[in-house]
Amino acid sequence: PYYIDLNQNVFLQAYLHSSDKDLMLFVDTCVASPDPYDFNTLVYYIIKNGCARDSSFSTFYSPYKYLARFKFNAFEFIKRHTSVYMKCELDVCRLRDYSSRCYQGCMSRSKRDLSS
Repeated sequence: PYYIDLNQNVFLQAYLHSSDKDLMLFVDTCVASPDPYDFNTLVYYIIKNGCARDSSFSTFYSPYKYLARFKFNAFEFIKRHTSVYMKCELDVCRLRDYSSRCYQGCMSRSKRDLSS
């Protein structure tokens, strides 16, 4: 566990370990839950589909595209839960593939499946 105070900044960094330097990382979704096994029932989205959902969320410049850096303020779930667990989804894309998810940025609404 990592212990922090309420409203303290939490800094995170994701690093892609690959010998291929033409890959990049994109933080798509980070969700918090008081239950480490359930990220569906009681959740709080910090970032969803590349869009910041928490006003304290911000990204930091990285000189390396295979490194993603971001932060948000620590919080708690309704004073009933002593721990907060996080799960983040990141996309790995080919550098300079401008049609990839990494270059699309915030997607405010998801696409619907039109099949029957």
